[in-house]
Amino acid sequence: MKAGMKAFHGGKGRVRRRMKGFLANRRVKDRLFCYIFEKDRKALLELYNALNGTDYRDEQALQIVTLKNVVYMSMNNDAAFILAGTMELYEHQSTECPNMPLRLLLYIAAEYEALADRMGVNLYGKSLIKLPAPRCVVFYNGDEDMEDERLLRLTDAFADAQGRRQESSLELTVRVLNINYGHNEELMRQCRRLEEYSLFTAKIKEMQGKGYSFQEAADAAVSHCMEQGIMADILGPFRAEVKKMLLTEYDEKKTMRLFRKEAKEEGIREGREEGKKEGRKDGIREERERLAGRMLVRGIPAEEISQITGLSQEEINDIRNLSENMISK
Repeated sequence: MKAGMKAFHGGKGRVRRRMKGFLANRRVKDRLFCYIFEKDRKALLELYNALNGTDYRDEQALQIVTLKNVVYMSMNNDAAFILAGTMELYEHQSTECPNMPLRLLLYIAAEYEALADRMGVNLYGKSLIKLPAPRCVVFYNGDEDMEDERLLRLTDAFADAQGRRQESSLELTVRVLNINYGHNEELMRQCRRLEEYSLFTAKIKEMQGKGYSFQEAADAAVSHCMEQGIMADILGPFRAEVKKMLLTEYDEKKTMRLFRKEAKEEGIREGREEGKKEGRKDGIREERERLAGRMLVRGIPAEEISQITGLSQEEINDIRNLSENMISK
């Protein structure tokens, strides 16, 4: 097998290959939120109970099914597990994203495909295949003002050119919960680890507001929280790892902001230049395609490229395939 390509052999002889350009993609553990709840199953079960009004005690009953990039290329989700007949999909976001229902729909489809593969079921058989019911939650801790809870629906995206809603046989609802400190206090009370994470991130923001650099703010927040016994079991033995994750996530946010700014500025500039010859619209589109190509080389997931450039996933995949064909020749 060629370098840069890894294969996963699933059931029925199927092979999934990791595509060129995605070797540098983010890992789930690059996010502190995911790291915390992946490492502490008791806290994850506590979070589940707080969200669903249940009182399960055996954290070993959690069947972790989080998608890993090594199998699903750019299909990463933050945390997913099966318990008591439901499949919980949890996402952490520091920016508002109205496309979360679509993203989670893709995650769910991939989860069910993997589950069917493990079960060895016949999708064309006469017996009904029993599936865990999906429940989707996004935990938001960005800087934009947001109410405690918001619902996002997939059907909001089903509109024609005039914005008129189209009838659909498909719906997906996502709960978006604001976990900035001071919001969803009852949820925080029921899940101590979530409250600790909220306090920790709030301290970082407080220190940045005082003029500290992000690294200085992170150092100060770590020291403060350890002194107060906040996440001390994680910040103590894994302090260096936590700081690395924080800096990785911060650098990623900074990079994405720069990409958005570059996309806007270059798109407008290119549109003006090309507009003199072929029209503004064609110029902007061509620049978006060039920007998408550069982002693919950097390993940015297709779904994020789509949000920034406005190109569809299919168009981005065409650009990726064209680049790969050129490289292979």
